[in-house]
Amino acid sequence: MASRPELTGTERRRAAAAIIVGSALEWYDFYLYASMAALVFGGVFFPAGNGSAATLASFATFAVGFIARPFGGIVFGAIGDRFGRKATLSITFLVMGLSSGCIGLLPGYATIGVAAPLLLVVLRLLQGLGAGAEFSSAIAMSYEYAGSGKTGRFGSWPALGVNTGLFVSSLTITLLTAIDENFLYGFGWRIPFLVGFVLVGVGYVVRRRLPETHAFEELEHVTPRKGRKPLIELVLGNWKPLLVVMIMTIGYNGASYVFKTFSLSYLKTDVGAPASYGTFGITLASVAAIIVIPVVGRLCDRVDSRRVLLAAGVGVVALAFPFFSLLDTGDKWAIAAALVLATGLVIPAALSAQGDFLARQFPVHVRASGLGTGREVGGALAGGFAPLWAVALVDASPSHSTYGVSLMFVGAGILLVVGAVLDRTRRARKAAAMRQRPVAAR
Repeated sequence: MASRPELTGTERRRAAAAIIVGSALEWYDFYLYASMAALVFGGVFFPAGNGSAATLASFATFAVGFIARPFGGIVFGAIGDRFGRKATLSITFLVMGLSSGCIGLLPGYATIGVAAPLLLVVLRLLQGLGAGAEFSSAIAMSYEYAGSGKTGRFGSWPALGVNTGLFVSSLTITLLTAIDENFLYGFGWRIPFLVGFVLVGVGYVVRRRLPETHAFEELEHVTPRKGRKPLIELVLGNWKPLLVVMIMTIGYNGASYVFKTFSLSYLKTDVGAPASYGTFGITLASVAAIIVIPVVGRLCDRVDSRRVLLAAGVGVVALAFPFFSLLDTGDKWAIAAALVLATGLVIPAALSAQGDFLARQFPVHVRASGLGTGREVGGALAGGFAPLWAVALVDASPSHSTYGVSLMFVGAGILLVVGAVLDRTRRARKAAAMRQRPVAAR
């Protein structure tokens, strides 16, 4: 890290734009699906009947994407460590963007029957494969672009892209619901997916202009491509940092996806609030996150990302019960306050700090594999199924109590703290230094 050359101002702006814009477009599509799964897909792609059952079925298709994500993270992570970060980011963007656009063309259950949810699952699987490598590869690339003392702010670029995409998608949904809910449930929900075809073309061009990182280019000189076996080296020599990443991701995703997706369904089904209340709150929260993330990135360079993650874990625990108290009021501004505190401050702070913290757990030769495998396996265990568990817990309660869901938040916050405590940074740097020494000197 000490010998890493600084990017010029032009190179830094180009790299930041490519990573932020690319991640924004990726997660615009991904969060759009999450929102529509909570609000629309139950009635469009499944038989009419019990509303809770349709919502559960809709969230099940959301979870399917998380089943595919580990495969994407593992496969494309290995590709990133063998062939470069740039190639991975270009491929994954096309896979996810095109599958998301095709969702907008998919007929509903009333038109083609059971084929509708089956095709939705297929497209969701493809979307999950692309998303499985996107964020991890972007973290690796951002971290490796950073000069000395800048890994926090550079590592926050993907998180900024995620929340920019969240802002655009939530604003789009807010506008659609504000126009007319019947329009949203009719043709309106298809529009933002179809726009994705245009966005994927723009994003692909932006991604292709990315330069490869200097750290990976140095790796090419140290270890020939044919001699690299990243997955084997990851499992045999780097399983402890892999475990740290998995613990951190389970905690983060468990909290994040319940805050962002289950809350929309809960407001609609149990609180009876208009759909626009939740999406309005998410939009405000994403604006707050866009402001918070760069600040937290710089803070990580001053006080260390580990400490920021410890504070974020405590924040998730502190919000576990007040979050639902605010939602239960049914008041638009109380709902917005809950969502801003959770998804605009605490969760974005944790995501911003993860860029530096997770990347530094691994040496260069297994970094993409470690991030992709650890984040996506952990994410599949938590993020995809957490909304399902939350819905099931509330439905199982005679009074539709959210007490069980609040306990899920407490557990997620504790896992964030545990992951931060188990930081393996010093060992990763020592392993990287040993690998770069000439064979005769070892």
